[in-house]
Amino acid sequence: MFFKSPLCVLAAAAVLCESATAAAAATGSDRNKHGACRKTTVAILGGGMAGVTAAQALHNSSISDLVIIEYRDQIGGRAQHTTFGKQKDGSPYTVELGANWIQGLGKPGGPENPVWTFSKKHSLKNTYSNYSSILTYNETGYTDYSHLLDEYETAANGMTIEAGRLLAENLQDQSARTGLALAGWNPKHSDMAAQAVEYWSWDWEAAFPPEQSSMIFGAAGNNLTFSQFSDENNLVIDPRGYSAIIDGEAATFLGKGDKRLMLNTKVVNVAHSDHGVTVHNEDGSCVSAAYAICTFSLGVLQSDTVKWQPELPKWKETSIQKFSMGTYTKIFYQFNETFWPGDTQYFLFASPSTRGSWAIWQSLSTEGFLPGSNIIFATVTNDESYRIEQLSDERAKQEGLAVLRQMFPDKHIPEPLAFMFPRWTKTEWSYGSYSNWPVGTTLEMHQNLRANVGRLWFAGEATSAEYFGFLHGAWFEGREAGEQVAGLLQNRCVKVYNDKEMCGERTRYEDLHGTSPLHHYNLLNGWATSSFFASKRRRDA
Repeated sequence: MFFKSPLCVLAAAAVLCESATAAAAATGSDRNKHGACRKTTVAILGGGMAGVTAAQALHNSSISDLVIIEYRDQIGGRAQHTTFGKQKDGSPYTVELGANWIQGLGKPGGPENPVWTFSKKHSLKNTYSNYSSILTYNETGYTDYSHLLDEYETAANGMTIEAGRLLAENLQDQSARTGLALAGWNPKHSDMAAQAVEYWSWDWEAAFPPEQSSMIFGAAGNNLTFSQFSDENNLVIDPRGYSAIIDGEAATFLGKGDKRLMLNTKVVNVAHSDHGVTVHNEDGSCVSAAYAICTFSLGVLQSDTVKWQPELPKWKETSIQKFSMGTYTKIFYQFNETFWPGDTQYFLFASPSTRGSWAIWQSLSTEGFLPGSNIIFATVTNDESYRIEQLSDERAKQEGLAVLRQMFPDKHIPEPLAFMFPRWTKTEWSYGSYSNWPVGTTLEMHQNLRANVGRLWFAGEATSAEYFGFLHGAWFEGREAGEQVAGLLQNRCVKVYNDKEMCGERTRYEDLHGTSPLHHYNLLNGWATSSFFASKRRRDA
Protein backbone atom coordinates (compact mmCIF):
# COMPACT_ATOMS: atom_id res chain seq x y z
CA MET A 1 0.00 0.00 0.00
CA PHE A 2 1.09 3.60 -0.53
CA PHE A 3 1.07 6.36 2.05
CA LYS A 4 0.75 9.84 0.57
CA SER A 5 2.58 11.21 3.59
CA PRO A 6 4.68 9.49 6.26
CA LEU A 7 2.44 11.20 8.80
CA CYS A 8 -0.79 9.74 7.44
CA VAL A 9 -2.02 6.18 7.52
CA LEU A 10 -4.61 4.97 5.03
CA ALA A 11 -8.06 4.22 6.26
CA ALA A 12 -7.45 0.59 5.29
CA ALA A 13 -5.02 0.46 8.17
CA ALA A 14 -7.82 1.56 10.50
CA VAL A 15 -5.64 4.33 11.88
CA LEU A 16 -6.62 7.95 11.54
CA CYS A 17 -4.30 10.50 9.98
CA GLU A 18 -2.82 12.91 12.48
CA SER A 19 -0.80 16.04 11.83
CA ALA A 20 2.87 16.13 12.70
CA THR A 21 2.29 19.01 15.09
CA ALA A 22 -0.38 17.18 17.05
CA ALA A 23 1.72 14.02 17.21
CA ALA A 24 4.76 15.89 18.47
CA ALA A 25 2.73 17.80 21.07
CA ALA A 26 1.23 14.69 22.70
CA THR A 27 2.38 14.17 26.29
CA GLY A 28 1.75 11.59 28.96
CA SER A 29 -1.06 13.68 30.42
CA ASP A 30 -2.97 14.50 27.25
CA ARG A 31 -2.30 11.65 24.85
CA ASN A 32 -5.27 9.69 26.21
CA LYS A 33 -7.90 12.40 26.50
CA HIS A 34 -11.38 11.06 25.77
CA GLY A 35 -9.90 7.55 25.58
CA ALA A 36 -7.96 8.23 22.38
CA CYS A 37 -4.50 6.79 21.84
CA ARG A 38 -1.64 8.76 20.47
CA LYS A 39 -1.39 7.88 16.79
CA THR A 40 1.72 7.27 14.78
CA THR A 41 2.83 5.33 11.72
CA VAL A 42 5.41 3.09 13.45
CA ALA A 43 5.77 2.33 17.14
CA ILE A 44 9.15 1.00 18.20
CA LEU A 45 9.16 -0.94 21.44
CA GLY A 46 12.51 -0.51 23.15
CA GLY A 47 15.25 2.09 22.84
CA GLY A 48 18.35 -0.09 22.70
CA MET A 49 20.66 -0.51 19.73
CA ALA A 50 18.04 -2.36 17.64
CA GLY A 51 15.24 0.09 18.44
CA VAL A 52 17.26 3.22 17.74
CA THR A 53 18.68 1.73 14.54
CA ALA A 54 15.19 0.70 13.35
CA ALA A 55 13.99 4.27 13.94
CA GLN A 56 17.01 5.65 12.11
CA ALA A 57 16.35 3.35 9.14
CA LEU A 58 12.73 4.54 9.00
CA HIS A 59 13.84 8.16 9.19
CA ASN A 60 16.35 7.59 6.39
CA SER A 61 13.47 6.21 4.31
CA SER A 62 11.42 9.39 4.92
CA ILE A 63 9.22 7.77 7.56
CA SER A 64 9.63 10.27 10.39
CA ASP A 65 6.23 9.76 12.04
CA LEU A 66 7.39 7.27 14.65
CA VAL A 67 7.48 6.79 18.40
CA ILE A 68 10.13 4.99 20.45
CA ILE A 69 8.73 3.62 23.71
CA GLU A 70 11.49 2.98 26.25
CA TYR A 71 11.16 1.49 29.74
CA ARG A 72 14.17 3.32 31.21
CA ASP A 73 14.95 7.01 31.58
CA GLN A 74 17.54 6.81 28.82
CA ILE A 75 18.21 4.90 25.62
CA GLY A 76 20.91 2.28 25.22
CA GLY A 77 19.28 -0.96 26.33
CA ARG A 78 21.74 -3.58 27.53
CA ALA A 79 24.65 -1.31 26.64
CA GLN A 80 24.27 -0.04 30.19
CA HIS A 81 26.90 1.65 32.31
CA THR A 82 27.07 3.06 35.81
CA THR A 83 29.41 5.00 38.07
CA PHE A 84 31.62 3.05 40.44
CA GLY A 85 34.31 3.75 43.02
CA LYS A 86 36.26 6.96 43.23
CA GLN A 87 39.16 8.56 41.42
CA LYS A 88 41.79 10.59 43.26
CA ASP A 89 39.81 13.77 42.68
CA GLY A 90 36.71 12.19 44.21
CA SER A 91 34.83 11.75 40.93
CA PRO A 92 33.59 8.25 40.08
CA TYR A 93 34.77 5.90 37.38
CA THR A 94 32.43 4.59 34.66
CA VAL A 95 32.05 0.83 34.26
CA GLU A 96 29.91 -1.19 31.87
CA LEU A 97 27.30 -3.52 33.31
CA GLY A 98 26.26 -5.02 29.99
CA ALA A 99 27.90 -4.84 26.56
CA ASN A 100 31.58 -4.01 27.04
CA TRP A 101 33.61 -5.09 24.01
CA ILE A 102 33.73 -4.12 20.36
CA GLN A 103 34.16 -7.63 19.02
CA GLY A 104 35.69 -8.03 15.59
CA LEU A 105 36.76 -4.62 14.30
CA GLY A 106 37.41 -4.98 10.59
CA LYS A 107 40.12 -5.78 8.06
CA PRO A 108 41.90 -3.38 5.69
CA GLY A 109 39.93 -3.38 2.46
CA GLY A 110 37.37 -5.75 3.95
CA PRO A 111 34.08 -5.40 5.82
CA GLU A 112 34.06 -3.35 8.98
CA ASN A 113 31.98 -3.99 12.06
CA PRO A 114 29.41 -1.15 12.18
CA VAL A 115 29.96 -0.81 15.92
CA TRP A 116 33.64 -0.13 15.22
CA THR A 117 32.61 2.40 12.58
CA PHE A 118 30.41 4.21 15.09
CA SER A 119 33.06 4.06 17.79
CA LYS A 120 35.42 5.99 15.52
CA LYS A 121 32.69 8.37 14.42
CA HIS A 122 31.74 9.25 17.99
CA SER A 123 35.28 9.05 19.45
CA LEU A 124 34.39 6.22 21.81
CA LYS A 125 37.34 5.51 24.07
CA ASN A 126 38.37 1.85 23.89
CA THR A 127 41.51 -0.23 24.16
CA TYR A 128 42.76 -3.60 22.94
CA SER A 129 41.96 -6.61 25.10
CA ASN A 130 44.89 -8.99 24.98
CA TYR A 131 43.55 -12.44 25.77
CA SER A 132 47.12 -13.74 25.82
CA SER A 133 47.81 -11.57 28.86
CA ILE A 134 46.56 -14.18 31.31
CA LEU A 135 47.82 -15.96 34.42
CA THR A 136 46.31 -19.15 35.84
CA TYR A 137 45.51 -19.95 39.46
CA ASN A 138 43.85 -22.50 41.71
CA GLU A 139 43.08 -22.65 45.42
CA THR A 140 46.81 -22.86 46.25
CA GLY A 141 47.72 -19.67 44.37
CA TYR A 142 49.52 -19.25 41.05
CA THR A 143 49.62 -22.55 39.15
CA ASP A 144 50.67 -22.69 35.53
CA TYR A 145 48.22 -24.70 33.47
CA SER A 146 48.33 -22.32 30.51
CA HIS A 147 49.36 -25.15 28.16
CA LEU A 148 45.74 -26.31 28.33
CA LEU A 149 44.69 -23.11 26.56
CA ASP A 150 46.56 -24.25 23.46
CA GLU A 151 45.14 -27.78 23.72
CA TYR A 152 41.62 -26.43 23.86
CA GLU A 153 42.26 -24.06 20.94
CA THR A 154 43.46 -26.93 18.75
CA ALA A 155 40.30 -28.94 19.48
CA ALA A 156 38.06 -25.89 19.02
CA ASN A 157 39.54 -25.26 15.58
CA GLY A 158 38.80 -28.86 14.61
CA MET A 159 35.24 -28.54 15.91
CA THR A 160 34.72 -25.34 13.94
CA ILE A 161 35.80 -27.03 10.70
CA GLU A 162 33.42 -29.91 11.35
CA ALA A 163 30.61 -27.50 12.25
CA GLY A 164 31.11 -25.81 8.90
CA ARG A 165 30.78 -29.14 7.13
CA LEU A 166 27.58 -30.04 8.99
CA LEU A 167 26.13 -26.64 8.16
CA ALA A 168 27.08 -26.80 4.47
CA GLU A 169 25.64 -30.31 4.08
CA ASN A 170 22.53 -29.60 6.18
CA LEU A 171 23.36 -32.42 8.58
CA GLN A 172 22.11 -32.95 12.11
CA ASP A 173 23.35 -30.53 14.75
CA GLN A 174 25.09 -31.69 17.90
CA SER A 175 26.21 -30.08 21.11
CA ALA A 176 29.45 -28.19 21.36
CA ARG A 177 30.38 -30.75 24.02
CA THR A 178 30.08 -33.53 21.43
CA GLY A 179 32.04 -31.53 18.88
CA LEU A 180 34.86 -30.76 21.30
CA ALA A 181 35.08 -34.37 22.46
CA LEU A 182 35.25 -35.69 18.89
CA ALA A 183 37.97 -33.12 18.19
CA GLY A 184 40.07 -34.38 21.11
CA TRP A 185 38.99 -32.19 24.04
CA ASN A 186 37.15 -34.28 26.63
CA PRO A 187 38.37 -33.37 30.14
CA LYS A 188 37.34 -35.31 33.20
CA HIS A 189 34.86 -33.61 35.49
CA SER A 190 37.51 -33.75 38.23
CA ASP A 191 40.10 -31.94 36.11
CA MET A 192 39.32 -28.50 37.42
CA ALA A 193 42.16 -26.79 35.57
CA ALA A 194 40.81 -28.06 32.24
CA GLN A 195 37.28 -27.13 33.30
CA ALA A 196 38.44 -23.58 34.03
CA VAL A 197 40.15 -23.34 30.63
CA GLU A 198 37.00 -24.58 28.90
CA TYR A 199 34.91 -22.07 30.83
CA TRP A 200 37.23 -19.25 29.77
CA SER A 201 37.20 -20.40 26.15
CA TRP A 202 33.51 -21.28 25.68
CA ASP A 203 31.17 -20.19 28.47
CA TRP A 204 32.68 -16.73 28.74
CA GLU A 205 31.42 -16.04 25.19
CA ALA A 206 28.27 -18.15 25.02
CA ALA A 207 27.09 -17.63 28.64
CA PHE A 208 26.11 -21.32 28.56
CA PRO A 209 28.21 -24.50 28.86
CA PRO A 210 29.02 -26.61 25.77
CA GLU A 211 26.37 -29.19 26.72
CA GLN A 212 23.66 -26.57 26.23
CA SER A 213 25.04 -24.91 23.12
CA SER A 214 24.59 -25.67 19.45
CA MET A 215 27.83 -26.80 17.87
CA ILE A 216 26.88 -25.63 14.38
CA PHE A 217 25.58 -22.19 15.23
CA GLY A 218 27.85 -21.59 18.21
CA ALA A 219 30.91 -22.16 16.03
CA ALA A 220 29.40 -20.35 13.05
CA GLY A 221 28.41 -17.32 15.14
CA ASN A 222 31.92 -16.77 16.44
CA ASN A 223 33.48 -17.52 13.07
CA LEU A 224 31.28 -15.04 11.21
CA THR A 225 32.23 -12.22 13.54
CA PHE A 226 35.92 -12.89 14.12
CA SER A 227 36.81 -14.21 10.67
CA GLN A 228 34.68 -11.79 8.67
CA PHE A 229 35.69 -8.68 10.61
CA SER A 230 38.80 -9.46 12.67
CA ASP A 231 39.86 -11.38 15.76
CA GLU A 232 40.46 -8.19 17.74
CA ASN A 233 38.44 -7.32 20.82
CA ASN A 234 38.50 -3.81 22.23
CA LEU A 235 37.20 -3.03 25.70
CA VAL A 236 35.16 0.17 25.97
CA ILE A 237 36.42 2.44 28.76
CA ASP A 238 34.67 5.67 27.81
CA PRO A 239 33.42 7.81 30.72
CA ARG A 240 30.26 8.51 28.66
CA GLY A 241 29.57 4.78 28.50
CA TYR A 242 29.30 2.38 25.56
CA SER A 243 25.83 3.77 24.89
CA ALA A 244 27.46 7.01 23.69
CA ILE A 245 27.45 5.58 20.16
CA ILE A 246 23.71 4.87 20.43
CA ASP A 247 23.12 8.38 21.78
CA GLY A 248 25.20 9.77 18.94
CA GLU A 249 23.28 7.93 16.24
CA ALA A 250 19.94 8.83 17.82
CA ALA A 251 20.94 12.50 17.65
CA THR A 252 21.07 12.24 13.85
CA PHE A 253 17.28 12.12 13.72
CA LEU A 254 15.95 12.89 17.21
CA GLY A 255 16.14 16.45 18.49
CA LYS A 256 16.61 17.48 22.10
CA GLY A 257 13.39 16.84 24.01
CA ASP A 258 11.91 15.11 20.95
CA LYS A 259 8.38 13.99 21.78
CA ARG A 260 8.84 10.93 19.59
CA LEU A 261 10.92 9.42 22.39
CA MET A 262 8.78 8.23 25.30
CA LEU A 263 11.08 7.47 28.23
CA ASN A 264 10.10 5.93 31.57
CA THR A 265 7.27 4.10 29.82
CA LYS A 266 6.59 0.45 30.58
CA VAL A 267 4.69 -1.50 27.93
CA VAL A 268 2.21 -3.94 29.48
CA ASN A 269 -0.08 -4.94 26.62
CA VAL A 270 0.26 -5.09 22.85
CA ALA A 271 -2.90 -5.53 20.75
CA HIS A 272 -2.14 -6.48 17.16
CA SER A 273 -4.15 -7.28 14.06
CA ASP A 274 -3.98 -7.11 10.28
CA HIS A 275 -5.01 -3.46 10.57
CA GLY A 276 -2.47 -2.13 13.06
CA VAL A 277 -0.97 -2.34 16.54
CA THR A 278 -2.02 -0.65 19.77
CA VAL A 279 0.49 -0.44 22.61
CA HIS A 280 -0.85 0.00 26.15
CA ASN A 281 1.50 1.25 28.85
CA GLU A 282 1.51 0.93 32.62
CA ASP A 283 0.96 4.67 33.10
CA GLY A 284 -2.38 4.43 31.26
CA SER A 285 -1.09 5.88 28.00
CA CYS A 286 -1.40 4.10 24.69
CA VAL A 287 -0.01 4.41 21.19
CA SER A 288 -1.87 3.35 18.05
CA ALA A 289 0.28 2.59 15.01
CA ALA A 290 0.07 1.09 11.56
CA TYR A 291 3.12 -1.07 12.39
CA ALA A 292 5.19 -1.88 15.46
CA ILE A 293 8.76 -3.12 15.72
CA CYS A 294 9.33 -5.01 18.96
CA THR A 295 12.95 -5.00 20.14
CA PHE A 296 12.35 -6.55 23.55
CA SER A 297 15.07 -8.90 24.75
CA LEU A 298 14.47 -12.62 24.42
CA GLY A 299 14.21 -12.71 28.21
CA VAL A 300 11.29 -10.28 28.18
CA LEU A 301 9.59 -12.17 25.35
CA GLN A 302 9.90 -15.39 27.35
CA SER A 303 8.35 -13.81 30.45
CA ASP A 304 4.77 -12.76 31.09
CA THR A 305 5.74 -9.11 31.56
CA VAL A 306 3.96 -8.08 28.36
CA LYS A 307 0.56 -9.45 27.37
CA TRP A 308 -0.32 -9.97 23.72
CA GLN A 309 -3.83 -9.59 22.30
CA PRO A 310 -4.46 -11.97 20.73
CA GLU A 311 -1.85 -14.33 22.11
CA LEU A 312 1.05 -14.88 19.77
CA PRO A 313 0.47 -17.84 17.43
CA LYS A 314 1.83 -21.22 18.45
CA TRP A 315 4.66 -21.18 15.89
CA LYS A 316 5.86 -17.84 17.27
CA GLU A 317 5.56 -18.72 20.93
CA THR A 318 7.39 -22.01 20.31
CA SER A 319 10.28 -20.21 18.66
CA ILE A 320 10.54 -17.72 21.52
CA GLN A 321 10.68 -20.46 24.15
CA LYS A 322 13.02 -22.61 22.07
CA PHE A 323 15.99 -20.26 22.32
CA SER A 324 18.01 -19.55 25.45
CA MET A 325 18.61 -16.29 27.29
CA GLY A 326 22.00 -16.29 28.96
CA THR A 327 23.19 -14.25 31.90
CA TYR A 328 26.65 -12.67 32.11
CA THR A 329 27.44 -11.04 35.42
CA LYS A 330 30.37 -8.73 36.11
CA ILE A 331 31.23 -8.28 39.80
CA PHE A 332 33.29 -5.17 40.54
CA TYR A 333 35.74 -4.49 43.36
CA GLN A 334 37.82 -1.39 44.05
CA PHE A 335 40.69 -1.67 46.53
CA ASN A 336 43.14 0.80 48.03
CA GLU A 337 45.95 -0.73 45.95
CA THR A 338 46.54 -3.05 42.99
CA PHE A 339 47.79 -6.18 44.80
CA TRP A 340 47.52 -8.36 41.67
CA PRO A 341 50.17 -8.31 38.89
CA GLY A 342 49.64 -4.86 37.42
CA ASP A 343 50.87 -5.71 33.92
CA THR A 344 48.44 -8.61 33.39
CA GLN A 345 44.89 -8.22 32.07
CA TYR A 346 43.27 -11.56 32.96
CA PHE A 347 43.45 -14.06 35.81
CA LEU A 348 41.86 -17.51 35.51
CA PHE A 349 40.86 -19.33 38.69
CA ALA A 350 40.16 -23.07 38.81
CA SER A 351 37.77 -23.66 41.67
CA PRO A 352 38.49 -26.97 43.44
CA SER A 353 34.78 -27.81 43.59
CA THR A 354 32.61 -25.86 41.15
CA ARG A 355 33.14 -25.29 37.44
CA GLY A 356 32.86 -21.59 36.59
CA SER A 357 32.81 -20.37 40.19
CA TRP A 358 34.56 -16.96 40.26
CA ALA A 359 36.61 -18.26 37.34
CA ILE A 360 37.53 -15.13 35.39
CA TRP A 361 39.03 -11.97 36.84
CA GLN A 362 39.93 -8.91 34.82
CA SER A 363 42.04 -5.93 35.83
CA LEU A 364 40.98 -2.42 34.94
CA SER A 365 44.00 -1.01 36.75
CA THR A 366 46.30 -2.09 33.92
CA GLU A 367 47.98 0.50 31.71
CA GLY A 368 45.71 1.55 28.84
CA PHE A 369 42.51 0.83 30.75
CA LEU A 370 41.89 2.70 34.02
CA PRO A 371 45.43 2.76 35.43
CA GLY A 372 45.64 3.47 39.11
CA SER A 373 41.96 2.70 39.61
CA ASN A 374 42.67 -0.45 41.66
CA ILE A 375 39.54 -1.95 40.10
CA ILE A 376 39.28 -5.64 39.32
CA PHE A 377 36.12 -7.51 38.33
CA ALA A 378 35.05 -11.13 38.14
CA THR A 379 32.74 -12.61 35.54
CA VAL A 380 30.28 -15.43 36.19
CA THR A 381 27.61 -16.83 33.90
CA ASN A 382 24.58 -19.10 33.76
CA ASP A 383 24.09 -21.14 36.96
CA GLU A 384 26.70 -19.17 38.89
CA SER A 385 24.99 -15.93 37.87
CA TYR A 386 21.65 -17.24 39.09
CA ARG A 387 23.19 -18.45 42.37
CA ILE A 388 25.05 -15.24 43.15
CA GLU A 389 22.02 -13.11 42.31
CA GLN A 390 20.23 -14.76 45.23
CA LEU A 391 22.96 -13.67 47.65
CA SER A 392 23.11 -10.41 49.52
CA ASP A 393 25.78 -7.97 48.37
CA GLU A 394 27.74 -8.71 51.53
CA ARG A 395 27.73 -12.49 51.06
CA ALA A 396 28.69 -12.18 47.40
CA LYS A 397 31.48 -9.76 48.29
CA GLN A 398 32.90 -12.10 50.91
CA GLU A 399 32.79 -15.07 48.52
CA GLY A 400 34.85 -13.19 45.98
CA LEU A 401 37.29 -11.97 48.64
CA ALA A 402 37.82 -15.55 49.78
CA VAL A 403 38.73 -16.52 46.21
CA LEU A 404 41.15 -13.61 45.83
CA ARG A 405 42.82 -14.63 49.09
CA GLN A 406 43.30 -18.14 47.69
CA MET A 407 44.70 -16.77 44.44
CA PHE A 408 47.12 -14.40 46.19
CA PRO A 409 47.98 -16.11 49.51
CA ASP A 410 51.08 -13.97 50.06
CA LYS A 411 49.13 -10.70 49.86
CA HIS A 412 47.10 -8.90 52.48
CA ILE A 413 43.72 -8.36 50.83
CA PRO A 414 41.58 -5.88 52.74
CA GLU A 415 37.91 -5.10 52.49
CA PRO A 416 37.20 -3.28 49.21
CA LEU A 417 36.54 0.42 49.04
CA ALA A 418 33.62 -0.25 46.68
CA PHE A 419 31.70 -3.32 45.54
CA MET A 420 28.84 -3.75 43.06
CA PHE A 421 27.25 -6.14 40.57
CA PRO A 422 24.05 -6.13 38.48
CA ARG A 423 21.28 -8.71 38.79
CA TRP A 424 20.40 -9.19 35.14
CA THR A 425 17.92 -12.05 35.56
CA LYS A 426 15.88 -9.85 37.92
CA THR A 427 16.02 -6.77 35.69
CA GLU A 428 12.47 -6.44 34.39
CA TRP A 429 13.36 -4.87 31.04
CA SER A 430 15.92 -7.54 30.11
CA TYR A 431 15.68 -10.74 32.22
CA GLY A 432 19.16 -11.79 31.17
CA SER A 433 22.10 -10.59 29.12
CA TYR A 434 22.01 -12.08 25.62
CA SER A 435 20.75 -15.05 23.64
CA ASN A 436 22.28 -18.42 22.84
CA TRP A 437 21.28 -21.16 20.40
CA PRO A 438 20.56 -24.49 22.12
CA VAL A 439 21.46 -27.85 20.66
CA GLY A 440 19.43 -29.02 17.66
CA THR A 441 17.96 -25.66 16.77
CA THR A 442 17.42 -25.18 13.05
CA LEU A 443 17.60 -22.10 10.91
CA GLU A 444 13.88 -22.49 10.16
CA MET A 445 13.11 -22.33 13.86
CA HIS A 446 15.15 -19.15 14.10
CA GLN A 447 13.32 -17.69 11.10
CA ASN A 448 10.15 -18.10 13.12
CA LEU A 449 11.77 -16.13 15.95
CA ARG A 450 12.44 -13.16 13.66
CA ALA A 451 9.29 -13.50 11.52
CA ASN A 452 6.59 -10.86 11.85
CA VAL A 453 3.09 -11.55 13.17
CA GLY A 454 0.97 -9.42 10.85
CA ARG A 455 1.94 -5.82 11.50
CA LEU A 456 3.99 -6.71 14.55
CA TRP A 457 7.68 -7.01 13.65
CA PHE A 458 10.64 -8.18 15.73
CA ALA A 459 14.31 -7.17 15.94
CA GLY A 460 17.24 -7.48 18.33
CA GLU A 461 20.42 -9.43 18.86
CA ALA A 462 18.42 -12.62 19.37
CA THR A 463 16.84 -12.36 15.92
CA SER A 464 20.23 -12.28 14.19
CA ALA A 465 21.19 -15.69 12.84
CA GLU A 466 24.73 -14.61 12.05
CA TYR A 467 25.52 -12.34 15.02
CA PHE A 468 23.25 -13.39 17.90
CA GLY A 469 24.62 -12.29 21.25
CA PHE A 470 26.59 -9.40 19.73
CA LEU A 471 25.79 -5.69 19.76
CA HIS A 472 26.41 -5.52 16.02
CA GLY A 473 23.78 -8.24 15.61
CA ALA A 474 21.25 -5.87 17.18
CA TRP A 475 22.35 -3.12 14.79
CA PHE A 476 21.97 -5.27 11.66
CA GLU A 477 18.56 -6.55 12.77
CA GLY A 478 17.24 -3.13 13.73
CA ARG A 479 18.30 -1.66 10.40
CA GLU A 480 16.76 -4.48 8.40
CA ALA A 481 13.44 -4.40 10.29
CA GLY A 482 13.21 -0.63 9.87
CA GLU A 483 13.96 -0.82 6.17
CA GLN A 484 11.49 -3.65 5.59
CA VAL A 485 8.67 -1.88 7.41
CA ALA A 486 9.47 1.26 5.42
CA GLY A 487 9.25 -0.83 2.26
CA LEU A 488 5.80 -2.07 3.24
CA LEU A 489 4.63 1.46 3.97
CA GLN A 490 5.94 2.64 0.60
CA ASN A 491 4.86 -0.42 -1.38
CA ARG A 492 8.36 -1.38 -2.50
CA CYS A 493 10.93 -4.11 -2.07
CA VAL A 494 14.11 -3.39 -0.15
CA LYS A 495 17.66 -4.68 -0.21
CA VAL A 496 18.75 -5.98 3.16
CA TYR A 497 22.31 -6.12 4.43
CA ASN A 498 23.10 -9.39 2.65
CA ASP A 499 22.10 -7.67 -0.63
CA LYS A 500 19.04 -9.86 -1.09
CA GLU A 501 15.83 -8.14 -2.09
CA MET A 502 12.99 -8.58 0.36
CA CYS A 503 9.36 -7.93 -0.48
CA GLY A 504 6.48 -8.09 1.96
CA GLU A 505 6.47 -10.20 5.10
CA ARG A 506 9.20 -12.44 6.45
CA THR A 507 9.22 -16.19 5.91
CA ARG A 508 7.78 -18.36 8.65
CA TYR A 509 6.98 -22.04 9.12
CA GLU A 510 3.76 -23.37 10.61
CA ASP A 511 5.28 -26.85 10.93
CA LEU A 512 8.90 -27.71 11.55
CA HIS A 513 10.27 -31.14 10.74
CA GLY A 514 13.34 -32.51 12.41
CA THR A 515 12.24 -35.97 13.52
CA SER A 516 12.51 -39.39 11.94
CA PRO A 517 9.62 -40.48 9.70
CA LEU A 518 7.21 -42.98 11.20
CA HIS A 519 8.37 -45.93 9.07
CA HIS A 520 11.86 -45.66 10.59
CA TYR A 521 10.51 -46.71 13.98
CA ASN A 522 11.26 -50.43 13.58
CA LEU A 523 13.33 -53.19 15.08
CA LEU A 524 16.24 -52.57 12.71
CA ASN A 525 16.58 -49.08 14.13
CA GLY A 526 16.34 -50.21 17.74
CA TRP A 527 12.59 -49.59 18.19
CA ALA A 528 11.47 -52.95 19.48
CA THR A 529 7.83 -52.19 20.26
CA SER A 530 4.82 -51.07 18.26
CA SER A 531 2.57 -50.58 21.29
CA PHE A 532 2.85 -46.79 21.19
CA PHE A 533 1.60 -46.57 17.63
CA ALA A 534 -1.05 -49.22 18.23
CA SER A 535 -2.45 -47.31 21.20
CA LYS A 536 -2.31 -44.10 19.17
CA ARG A 537 -4.30 -45.69 16.36
CA ARG A 538 -6.90 -46.86 18.87
CA ARG A 539 -7.19 -43.34 20.29
CA ASP A 540 -7.46 -41.85 16.82
CA ALA A 541 -10.17 -44.34 15.93
